[in-house]
Amino acid sequence: MAKAKKDMSRQEKKGQYEIRMKKLLAEFSKVLIAVADNVGSNQMQTIRQGLRGDSVVLMGKNTLIRRVIRKYVEESGNQDYTNLIPLLVGNVGLIFTKGDLKEVSEEVSKYKVGAPARVGLVAPIDVVVQPGNTGLDPSQTSFFQVLNIPTKINKGTVEIITPVELIKQGDKVGSSEAALLAKLGIRPFSYGLVVKSVYDSGSVFSPEVLDLTEEDLMAKFAGGVAMVASLSLAIGYPTLAAAPHMFVNAYKNVLAVALETEYSYPLAEQVKEYLKDPSKFAVAAPVAAAGAPAGEAPAAKVEEKKEEPEEESDEDLGFGLFD
Repeated sequence: MAKAKKDMSRQEKKGQYEIRMKKLLAEFSKVLIAVADNVGSNQMQTIRQGLRGDSVVLMGKNTLIRRVIRKYVEESGNQDYTNLIPLLVGNVGLIFTKGDLKEVSEEVSKYKVGAPARVGLVAPIDVVVQPGNTGLDPSQTSFFQVLNIPTKINKGTVEIITPVELIKQGDKVGSSEAALLAKLGIRPFSYGLVVKSVYDSGSVFSPEVLDLTEEDLMAKFAGGVAMVASLSLAIGYPTLAAAPHMFVNAYKNVLAVALETEYSYPLAEQVKEYLKDPSKFAVAAPVAAAGAPAGEAPAAKVEEKKEEPEEESDEDLGFGLFD
């Protein structure tokens, strides 16, 4: 009887969970899928409180979440949420939000808690022990010797001489490494919700996309247009991106034909005149000189002419070249 009551209670909880999740699916169109490895209940409560207002954090078993999504899709006919199902792998949670995705993602990343290196834990980052005084007495040098960490005794305490990469990312933490870090009081790891995917109205993309600025988007768009134009010019296929370049190239070809033949047109006549009399290229020079006073330029030339014989004269020194 007690077991039946317990099973009924479990079924009721599942029913309430299903109702709540369907309500969230109907109300929100933006979801952050976050990994919750090594996140404790107290830390999760803090995250919920920090996001309260325009966001809701929903945790649960992946099988239950998948089943609720499939039921909601069948009932509502909204197929967009089926894109969430492949993302429900591992210890993940859903953050439903009406706010700006970038701002919510940044807010989630703030709630991280430092954690010690436990034995058997896979290191999420490299752990490097920096040189300096450890505050440990000389009897503790055995820990450092086992890990091949160079030390010296300074003022009655152990001092690390050089930086040492104690644990590499992806390696499991050993007992010696964990004991040493504990003695040094180092909590090398920090844990919190880590956003791994973003869902927005049926589209799923990486969270790195949220960091793109308008300048980044414009640069990527310009690069794409340049690639289209290059390809179009190479294969001779007209496109909107390549049209300006094609018109310029065509005009250059027509102008080249006009210069090599007797065929001409008004713009080509002007170019032919320039080629016949290159001095016409210096049309801008008198305009620039006109801005200066009339008497300055000739005076400068006269001074230059006077200076030339002074530099070349050897007689002023009182002897000739062969004296």
